[in-house]
Amino acid sequence: MKNQPAESVTVSAPTWRDYLALTKPRVVYLIIFTALVGMLMSTPGLVPLDILVFGNLGIALAAASAAAINHVAEHRIDALMARTQNRPLPHGELGVPQALSFALVLGFLSMYLLVAFVNTLTAVLTFLSLIGYAVVYTMFLKHATPQNIVIGGAAGAAPPVLGWTAVTGTLDPHALLLFLIIFAWTPPHFWALAIYRRHEYAKANIPMLPITHGAAFTRLHVLFYTILMVAVTLLPYATYMSGSIYLVCALVLDAVFLYYAIRMQVDDDDQLAYKTFKYSIVYLTLLFAALFADHYWPLVRAALA
Repeated sequence: MKNQPAESVTVSAPTWRDYLALTKPRVVYLIIFTALVGMLMSTPGLVPLDILVFGNLGIALAAASAAAINHVAEHRIDALMARTQNRPLPHGELGVPQALSFALVLGFLSMYLLVAFVNTLTAVLTFLSLIGYAVVYTMFLKHATPQNIVIGGAAGAAPPVLGWTAVTGTLDPHALLLFLIIFAWTPPHFWALAIYRRHEYAKANIPMLPITHGAAFTRLHVLFYTILMVAVTLLPYATYMSGSIYLVCALVLDAVFLYYAIRMQVDDDDQLAYKTFKYSIVYLTLLFAALFADHYWPLVRAALA
């Protein structure tokens, strides 16, 4: 039967779409995009083709592995929440052994590609990010503290650093600025969703901030972290990492995010929180696209001259 507790689900014959769903492809897309921008920002020219291919593939496989482990660790909770009850495990398309085996294969392939074709530093940092999300955050922090997403956000902020080290083989302060942008973006992004889904989190007994401290308190934290994020997004320009194209784009994107965060203080409509969450995804995508455009504009201008 469908949508019953995970222990009594009868597993049907899985398809490739079920395995794909385990990888959370929309999340992996954003991870790879930010990792790619990290690669491109690390060099004034073009990224070597082998690093571009194997680096992004290795990071993508690690992210997919972490996502699959997340599915395994939370399959019982997923069955209780409307947002997740149709995932392959609670819905009965896959069993835990199949999903875990799939995750381990992806993780092994990721480490092999990164060690063999990229560099050891990137492999180590990618492995730490995988463990940080799939084990430390999913299995411990998420259920231990309402500040889970702040502490666990470090794993999700790592992709641009991984992309940077894949090209250079070293950690760079500018790569850490990209890390800080995503680290500051994660709380307002996720807490906006948590406000919208707070009743489901309460049903699953997960101590998200809207459950432990209330939606109004969480909205205030969304505003606080949005202000912090705005300040952080100006650092690439302040440190001469990026120029005026990025600055203009960042200011416009920041203004819209701030509008949503301020409006949330006077409007407690859950739909507004959901709109803020959806905008946050567009925001991060466009912000990193602006970094890319600003970085390569001198090359384009020279080619057109």
